[in-house]
Amino acid sequence: MLTTLKTGYTDTRAADLGWTLDREPLPALAVLDLELSGAQLQLRLLGASHQVLLAEAQHSCYETVACMPGSSTPLPLGVTRRFGDWEYEFAARVETLKGESFEGRAQELLALVADHPYGLAGTFPGSPHAFTALLAQRIEGQVWWRTWHAYPQECRLVITRTRVGVGMPAALR
Repeated sequence: MLTTLKTGYTDTRAADLGWTLDREPLPALAVLDLELSGAQLQLRLLGASHQVLLAEAQHSCYETVACMPGSSTPLPLGVTRRFGDWEYEFAARVETLKGESFEGRAQELLALVADHPYGLAGTFPGSPHAFTALLAQRIEGQVWWRTWHAYPQECRLVITRTRVGVGMPAALR
């Protein structure tokens, strides 16, 4: 699903993004509720990036990647946490591209997510290449999501990947 967000572009730089697992649900500009083989997943676009809420059996997880005033937790390159028998794994990276390469990559990503049944993307007013996009899937009993945060003024993409579930799939061991 692709939407135009009715807000100002609040993320000013890729370096302003922070990460947390303990923030309660924040006001969302767009939401996509999903059911992935027993897992309830809510993809949320915020004025300051994204939040993913996951609930399955007795576990829940609230991932927030956003510009959070007063937060001192920068965006980490990687995080692994354990919640009972659940494992949470997060990875982030920043791509810096040149003008037309950035625009082409932005268009590819928006096309990938816009028509995907488990995808949510929102463009910000002022630039067709300023967007946040999320894409979820379930693989081998694990819930996965990927996100892209585009900063056209810097020609940067912040890309994250998250995996949550019981145990580690054989492909990652």
